[in-house]
Amino acid sequence: MTLLIPQRTSFTFLLTATLVFSLAATFAEAQTAPKYSAKVPPYITTPDKVETSIGTLKFFDGLPDAETVQKVYDNLDRARGMEAFLSGIPAASLYAACEGISQVGVKPNAAIGIMQDLMDARSVFLTANSTTVYVFGCVDLKDGPVVVEVPPGVLGPVDDAFFRWVTDVGLTGPDKGQGGKYLFVPPGYTGNLPSDGYLIVKPPTYSNLIFYRAFVKDGDIAAASNGVKAKARVYPLSAAGSPPAPAFVDLSGVQFNTVHANTFHFYEEINEVVQHEPADAFDPEIVGLFAAVGIKKGTPFAPDARMKGILTDAVAVANATARAIVFAPRDERVKFYPDRQWATAFIGGKYDFLLDGERMLDARTLFHYYATGITPAMAFSKPGTGSAYAYAGRDAKGEYLDGAKTYKITLPAPIPAAQFWSFMVYDGQTRSMLETDQKLAGLDSNDRNIKKNADGSVTIWFAPRAPAGQEANWVQTTPGKSWNSLLRLYAPLVPWFDKTWKPGDFELQGGMFDGSVRGIR
Repeated sequence: MTLLIPQRTSFTFLLTATLVFSLAATFAEAQTAPKYSAKVPPYITTPDKVETSIGTLKFFDGLPDAETVQKVYDNLDRARGMEAFLSGIPAASLYAACEGISQVGVKPNAAIGIMQDLMDARSVFLTANSTTVYVFGCVDLKDGPVVVEVPPGVLGPVDDAFFRWVTDVGLTGPDKGQGGKYLFVPPGYTGNLPSDGYLIVKPPTYSNLIFYRAFVKDGDIAAASNGVKAKARVYPLSAAGSPPAPAFVDLSGVQFNTVHANTFHFYEEINEVVQHEPADAFDPEIVGLFAAVGIKKGTPFAPDARMKGILTDAVAVANATARAIVFAPRDERVKFYPDRQWATAFIGGKYDFLLDGERMLDARTLFHYYATGITPAMAFSKPGTGSAYAYAGRDAKGEYLDGAKTYKITLPAPIPAAQFWSFMVYDGQTRSMLETDQKLAGLDSNDRNIKKNADGSVTIWFAPRAPAGQEANWVQTTPGKSWNSLLRLYAPLVPWFDKTWKPGDFELQGGMFDGSVRGIR
């Protein structure tokens, strides 16, 4: 049988076939390896579609489409915003400290803040104590050298605008506890300086925080305060010929804040720092990180609605990250003892967070999110000198400490502190003294009313109300609030360093008040 195809249909069929064969030949030719072809490993190429945590990313032979471009830039800006928070905490923290005390009258180069009657929870200050007289002030070297006269017998550091250690003053400083005149010289300063009579210090930044303690002896707080006021001074070098009368601001009981922001305002704090300091004051990587989110020296920080939204999200996630690093650390080196909940804020014993060429980024975040003031004396104390620190935010079973519950903890005898030891309680939100009806937010061994156990050990109770008969050994907590504690040993002894002495853990006792922190580990 013969199949008859109409002429028009026959023509169409032939044309279609010709096109198909032509396209096939073209495709085959395209698939033929070029004369100069490479052996390309598949791991350096990008598929046309990639599934990721930020969604599906699409490409034409490695070239991202418009939607993918938007996704990855949003992600990049968010990631850099998060890292700007985590790595920028030291700068924002020092700025907040200087700004906070300035707002209550402690102006740079002109006044000295002093806690004449000790510090209490009304002052928001990272992990401060209520056992020593605090003295602090900020010097701003932008207009020239500044003289700071330090009284004898004090102890503390000077830190620059990135909270890097500059020098100690007092017992661990160049004056060796005798007191002296410190002359702080601006970066790049080329003017004449006195040839003698001063301990010359050259910080890399204009802004610097001076923060030292005057120790209370025999309970005489007034004597410690008066000793500072008799000798402490701050004034520009240009006024050294006729120094102005010292201006002291008593900050005891004053409500003020020195803690950096956890909101978008954090980036505004960083911008203030960048605009004020020399362009080369910080590591170029940090300067570049800040610039990547729009914080550049000499340029207004004015993110558009998109970028402000991204940074608002970034700071929220980064703040949560910092809280996890402090209160739920995954670095095993944070543990002070393998079988206790006590932790160290100085991983590796390094005040500069450098270990074998590595900048320990999480360790730096941990310390500066939790504490104020940095000095080698805190990390490298020797038996019988300086002070030692350990913090805890969980009970013996690993649960967060809850202000509605009752705990006890025992310090075995003999407690290895040549001078004294102290417990302080801090608010989980602010990392500052817990707000209660107890002024001191803790206790220390200088209190002669503390009762010892028969074997010389000391048991301390933490609860909203004092257990019967334990009033002298009780630290108050607040229902509905999380809390954590710092154990301080002043002039720690050998058993602390070789860890043959261990403090107990916080042991949960019976009893619950309303407002507990439930269901959180």
